[in-house]
Parts: sequence; structure tokens; C-alpha cells
Amino acid sequence: MIRLIGGEVRKLFTTKLWLWMLLGAIVLTAIFMSFTIALDGAEGNPQPPLSTPEGQRNLFSVVGGSGVFVLILGIIGITGEFRHQTVTPTFLATPQRGRVVVAKLVTYALAGIGYGIVVVAFAIALALPWLAVKDIDLSLPDNGIPGVLVGTVVGLAVYSMLGVGVGALVRNQIAAVVGSLVYLFVVEAFAAALPTIRDYYKYLPGGANSALTGASQPGTTLLEPWQGGLLLVAYGLVFAIAGTWLAVRRDVS
Repeated sequence: MIRLIGGEVRKLFTTKLWLWMLLGAIVLTAIFMSFTIALDGAEGNPQPPLSTPEGQRNLFSVVGGSGVFVLILGIIGITGEFRHQTVTPTFLATPQRGRVVVAKLVTYALAGIGYGIVVVAFAIALALPWLAVKDIDLSLPDNGIPGVLVGTVVGLAVYSMLGVGVGALVRNQIAAVVGSLVYLFVVEAFAAALPTIRDYYKYLPGGANSALTGASQPGTTLLEPWQGGLLLVAYGLVFAIAGTWLAVRRDVS
């Protein structure tokens, strides 16, 4: 298994996709955090002030939005095998297909952790001086911020596993990527905004991830962080197991 994981790591770094996805995660984090800080205290802003513990947790929880990039990375990591017809020699070299998928899951989970650490470090480097200029006292060990940062890293790891699972289930790269983006930015956005179904948003992956990262959303009730974490991990395991099961049984052609 160690050799399989090593092979998947080499595949991951063969192209520059990982770098572009990382840069995308950093840029998206910068945009979200910049808006959050710049609009702090603005009239009509429903978010809690950044001088409060809730506001500071919300500030760092926006880093979880970069999970879309590790999700896409995981999807492409496995659907690329089918798109470029490299899946046949991969499965011939390792006839136990389940081991190949498990190796991908481990590899991309580790990549998600790496992304999380880098993006969290960037978020801290951006927030500390900016808040200091606004005379807002921020102590990273306090106000529940460590839990938010750890939850963000865990969330990115799970999202990368979700990507591998979704890719193994769908196999078509365009359909998997487009379908995932539509779900994240349309379906979940409507679920969080529509009063008739807003109460169910907390049970969706996005709601679970928001709970895990300690976010608070006006008008929306979320689970406790530990509950959101368990639910998100459950989603990751379900998609990972389902993707592995189908990869083992379906024909690769």
C-alpha cells in the first residue's frame, strides 16, 4: 500500500494542477476574508463584529470555502485515469482495484491536509496585520479560533476524499466537476437561503462543513462543531466506500 500511495503522490505532482488548485484556494480565501474585514461594521451587515469571538470565528471559517478546490482536485485525480485511458494499465499493475482507490483516497486526503495548512497560514498572515490596523485585538489561542482552524483543515481533507468518491462514482470528468459545482453553488445556496427548506441545510455537506469550522449564519441553525465534523466524515466515508465498490465491479472501458 505504501508503494501505491507513493505512486499516486508522484502522479499528483506530475502536472501543475495541484499548484493551480492551491493558488485558487489562496485567492478565494483572500477574497472572502477581504470582504469580511472590509465590510466589518458596515450598515446593514448582519455578521457579528470582528471585535467579538463570534465575528473572529466567522472570519477564519471562510477559509473552509476553499474546499471546492480540493474537491475538484480529488475528482480529476481519479476521473483523469478514465479520460486519458491510463486506468487500464493502472489496474493491470494492481489487479486489486480497491487498493488503488484506497491509495488515491489516502493521497488526496493528505493533499487536503496540506492545502488546509497552507491556506490557514495564509489566512492568519492576512488577518493579523489588517485587524491590527483596525485596532481589533486578535489572540489566535483564544475565542475558539484553534478549533476553527483545525476544523478547516479536517474539512478540506474530507472534501478531497469526497472528490475521489464522486469521481469514482461518475467517472466522466466534466459531468463530475460540473455537477459538483452546481450542487455546491446552486443547490446548497438555495437550501441555505429558502426559508421553507433552510432547516435541512445543516444536514447537507456544506452545512456540516460550516458547523465544523465554527461558522454562524444569520437565520440558519447549524449543528454543533463535533456533530458537523462527524456528519461530514460520514459523507466522505459513504462516497469513498461507494466509489471503491463500483470501481471494483464495473468494467473500465
